[in-house]
Amino acid sequence: MPERVIAQGMNIGDYEDVQDLVRQVGDDALRDVVLHAQAGQFNDRSWAYWHYRLGLAQPGQVPPLPARTFE
Repeated sequence: MPERVIAQGMNIGDYEDVQDLVRQVGDDALRDVVLHAQAGQFNDRSWAYWHYRLGLAQPGQVPPLPARTFE
């Protein structure tokens, strides 16, 4: 599940890790990971950062984190 590994790097990686991810997979792949994120993959800070960094949200308009649902 490469998307899960990418999401983990995006969430807990340091600056160098993030730069490596960008070089290796590109912004389009990172956008796809954010847009299809599952609950618990990102913390609040990383969620906001990646939305701004990837042009997915304007200031103050970051969508809520994905949430688990119980059916």
